[in-house]
Amino acid sequence: MMGAIRRLIAAVAALVVAAVGPAWGQKRDRVRFGTNWVAEAEHGGFYQSAADGTYARHGLDVTIVQGGPQVNQRMLLAVSKLDFCITGNSLQVFDAVQQGVATVAVAAMFQKDPQVLIAHPGQGIDRFEDLRKLTLFISQAGVISYFQWMKAKYGFKDSQVKPYTFNPQPFLANRRSAMQGYVTAEPFAIRKQGGFKPKLFLLADHGFTSYSTLIETRRDLVDKRPNLVQRFVDASIIGWYRYLYGDSRAANALIRKHNPEATDELNAYSTAKMKEFGIVDSGDAVTLGIGAMTDARMREFFDAMVKAGVTKPTVDIRKSYTTQFVNKKVGLELRPRP
Repeated sequence: MMGAIRRLIAAVAALVVAAVGPAWGQKRDRVRFGTNWVAEAEHGGFYQSAADGTYARHGLDVTIVQGGPQVNQRMLLAVSKLDFCITGNSLQVFDAVQQGVATVAVAAMFQKDPQVLIAHPGQGIDRFEDLRKLTLFISQAGVISYFQWMKAKYGFKDSQVKPYTFNPQPFLANRRSAMQGYVTAEPFAIRKQGGFKPKLFLLADHGFTSYSTLIETRRDLVDKRPNLVQRFVDASIIGWYRYLYGDSRAANALIRKHNPEATDELNAYSTAKMKEFGIVDSGDAVTLGIGAMTDARMREFFDAMVKAGVTKPTVDIRKSYTTQFVNKKVGLELRPRP
């Protein structure tokens, strides 16, 4: 009886693969996908789909193009050098509309922005509001974005801020300070260099409701090749489930091949933090599937950014994203049951 059930499941799976794209050996659609930084666990789901054949089974031949400090992936996307790219947060897709760039977000792989403020332990900093007592090391990009929200919502002051140069040493030397970082990265470096476990305050858990690691593409690709877009989104979603909850060794090996500094220890730490803080699989993703986006969430964040003076109220956010390709519960069966 169980053997018959397994054969039935296998037959259904084969039909699904046939429906979404060419079978093995047939011509696949070439896709160039740009990440927003060098290879790391924060891109793990995409590398998983590349490494375990999920993209191929969806009829795609995907080349992952690494980002970095000198790489403008959106520009490459706009001029058709890329087909898809990662956008860091919702503010950037709003900015694309404001700048008249014909791109659109089609999935939000991170339900929470990984941005944190990091503080020393033993300093009486127990609540997010307590950070108002400290010097804050924040980059210029952070100052003009989430720090404006922090001022509007929590009363932080410009006088607290000192420039963050992506070097933790000033923070390590000043126990009455906090610094920006990603929950998946900088705390790991601080534990290695400073020898202590820092206190972490995830902005997303205090009202900064931006999506993160959004998949962005051109409007013309959405209009002319929606099947291609759907297959790339679906395969990426499945990759994220398998990276988080399955065997991620092949994906991590490919990440290390692209970026030797992404050690097994760092990848394991980053993955654990993504799970602990619900970066990928939380909120609407629990019921709608990884990659979920909703109009209500986008509107809520947009209104908060307008109030903080970060985004102009004239931006038509309906042009910045589409829910056409998400919220379809793709891959939910791969999610462990509670």
